[in-house]
Amino acid sequence: MAEKMISNNKQVILKNYVNGPPKESDMSLKTSTINLKIPDGCNDAVLVKNLYLSCDPYMLGRMKKIEGHYTDAFAIGSPMVGYGVSRVLESSHPNYKKGDLIWGFTGWEEYTLVTDPSTSFKIHDKDVPLSYYTGLLGLLSQKGETVFISAASGAVGQLVGQFAKLMGCYVVGSAGSKDKVDLLKNKFGFDDAFNYKEERNYNAALKRYFPYGIDIYFENVGGKMLEAVLNNMRVHGRIAVCGMISQYNLEHPEGVHNLSALISKRIRMEGFLVLDYYHLYPKFLEMVMPHIKKGKITYVEDMADGLESAPAALVGLFSGRNVGKQVVVVAKE
Repeated sequence: MAEKMISNNKQVILKNYVNGPPKESDMSLKTSTINLKIPDGCNDAVLVKNLYLSCDPYMLGRMKKIEGHYTDAFAIGSPMVGYGVSRVLESSHPNYKKGDLIWGFTGWEEYTLVTDPSTSFKIHDKDVPLSYYTGLLGLLSQKGETVFISAASGAVGQLVGQFAKLMGCYVVGSAGSKDKVDLLKNKFGFDDAFNYKEERNYNAALKRYFPYGIDIYFENVGGKMLEAVLNNMRVHGRIAVCGMISQYNLEHPEGVHNLSALISKRIRMEGFLVLDYYHLYPKFLEMVMPHIKKGKITYVEDMADGLESAPAALVGLFSGRNVGKQVVVVAKE
């Protein structure tokens, strides 16, 4: 029989399913207990201490009861789940041992028993901040092409723009404040950027920045911005659909009225989930690590300190409160 080592375990619990925008009151902080030893018969598991948690817009979908959603809803009264960086305390899995650092799905809590670590990855390179594995390390384009990125100062947009610049593209991003626009141009090296809140006509704004049209659009917003982009896409353009954050809190999402442009301009528009590309992760590391170490990639994180700050950090994503990748620091490395 496995010995027991009982410890307190602070957790962020989902109190109720969300209708409309998420609120901090939809979540609560609870302290339970956990056995810091893997139970008998629990094979191929890892017990971890969580260090960093990732706040991501897709989590709102799991805080609601949505028919046909691509992931299951969180369970009421149970810890929320997301990507995180953790240290292995004990393992019954042959691929992991005590002291290993891993990233993957984990609980929004201090300690988690991960019973299926098949989607976890061992962290080998520790010459970069571990928090980078919640975003940066966790869109193919061609030289000379024009690239537009909405919500470009966020966790994903800031990287897409820099990768496109490394490949020789002309890159423009939109963001929601002057400070974020300055960040895109002066820190991330975008060719140009604009504050969408100051634009009365998105269509006119895009014609101003892309007089000859857009080759690639990295979609994070949806709604009226997507409609304007379709008007400005070039023939054989490509749209990578990562998110539609402007629509997540609407009871009746906005329709897009010019989808016929996909036909007339022979545009390829495709959604994607990171889960489909886990098998390419080693190749991605080979590509991106040298750029990070040479200082060719700049990465901005917005750190919230302590598990108790997690609800406010997650809610803040939907009002644009964060600058860069939103990370919750659960414990020091």
